[in-house]
Amino acid sequence: MKKLVLASSSPRRQELIQMLRLPFEIITNDVDETISTDLPPDRIVEELSLRKAKASTARVTDSQSIVIGSDTIVVYSQQVLGKPKDQEDAFRMLKLIEGTTHQVYTGITCIDVGESRIITRSKVTDVRMKALSDEQIRSYIATGEPMDKAGAYAIQGIGSTIVESIHGDHFNVVGMSLSLLSEMLEELDVKVL
Repeated sequence: MKKLVLASSSPRRQELIQMLRLPFEIITNDVDETISTDLPPDRIVEELSLRKAKASTARVTDSQSIVIGSDTIVVYSQQVLGKPKDQEDAFRMLKLIEGTTHQVYTGITCIDVGESRIITRSKVTDVRMKALSDEQIRSYIATGEPMDKAGAYAIQGIGSTIVESIHGDHFNVVGMSLSLLSEMLEELDVKVL
């Protein structure tokens, strides 16, 4: 049985991978996430997930491991919204997307260490936000939740109250599509079901 290695310190991704009920370990990394925003959004998240997976693969000692890297961005009107720098940046992002539909892109890379196989894919989900007053936005920012999230919100937290609807994979918005990941793992001979 191949062992899964999650290349992420994200508590959300750790919770998601636990849902697969497969043994895994975590090997975090610190990669440069600087990337040209001239690239299409799917290429941005694919490249960043690949960087993260490769950085953790360099620290893996068991050749029977599959390293999983992931990255998520929010895109509104062709503008990439990463994690906010501060509260004012979070306000700017939330003001921009409130009352509109934006896209959440998540890239996943799986590296089979023993076979040197790499699979990288991405998925997109449309998210429609409620119309919000400035007071509501500032109240949400005061919770602290937006500060380490792409697009300055978390659909799995209190941020779920500002989301009107989604079209696509909910877990993709949380930080990693489990349906896409399970398909990729199947290609690497890991049976989820």
